Amino acid sequence: MATFASYDGAQLSYTTVGDGPPLVCVPGGPGRAVAYLEDLAGLSAVRTLVLLDLRATGQSEVPGDPETLRFDRMALDLEALREHLGLAALDVLAHSAGSIVAQAWASAHPDRVGALVLVTPSDRLQGGSRADLPQIRALFAGEPWYADAQEAQDAFDDGALPSQRASLERATRPFFYGRWDARTQAHAASADRQSSKRAQLGFSAGSEQVDVTGLLAGLRQVTAPVLVVGGSRDALTGVDSVQAVAGCFPKAMTVVLDGAGHFPWVDQPEGFRSAVAGFLGTL
Repeated sequence: MATFASYDGAQLSYTTVGDGPPLVCVPGGPGRAVAYLEDLAGLSAVRTLVLLDLRATGQSEVPGDPETLRFDRMALDLEALREHLGLAALDVLAHSAGSIVAQAWASAHPDRVGALVLVTPSDRLQGGSRADLPQIRALFAGEPWYADAQEAQDAFDDGALPSQRASLERATRPFFYGRWDARTQAHAASADRQSSKRAQLGFSAGSEQVDVTGLLAGLRQVTAPVLVVGGSRDALTGVDSVQAVAGCFPKAMTVVLDGAGHFPWVDQPEGFRSAVAGFLGTL
């Protein structure tokens, strides 16, 4: 484990694993420690993974100013990490909500993007409706856990009380994966010890102040190659989001892994590794 001082002095932690050129890895959640990314299905064989704990998560410091937990402010931490590593440009892989942080950084520094891999990204910046989620959840209708998970999802969607949300989220976790077996259940359970409520709440707080139109305009200045990875069974951010996010970049390609959910390196490790390593190998 290593640390660096970000722009405001906050001490942030990262771990490196593997061999090859560095690939900075940004976790999602929001507010989840980076450990759940594991070694991204063996990408550490071709890249040195720089696994960053975002502020207030994992081993990184809880900042004194809670406003620095907003996604666009955390993009400043990515730039501080680039400077700390002494790199002219960064290759970045970001997952889920972490893709919002990565997009904010890329928009502000398009000339410092070496390559960008966005895995099952949120299309919140693009105004996505996630209208495809009910259809994707219906793919699981034959599973023994489906009725309970759908009941919990309905209660969540209907505006559950704050005290109920954690238990309902746990009940919907089978929807996050392409399959629900011992491997995926263990991965899902790790969220209970890896999640920071402070970071989760701060991620979007005050986001109405963010110039989203300007942020999206900045993405059109990113000339570096971009890969957007989705899962055909991702019932958390959906499949429509893949095209919505990719469409914001001049040089984006997409891949949707059949049978994968929101964590494709867990569901389809070989397909995920092949897609991402193949893309990075062309750089």
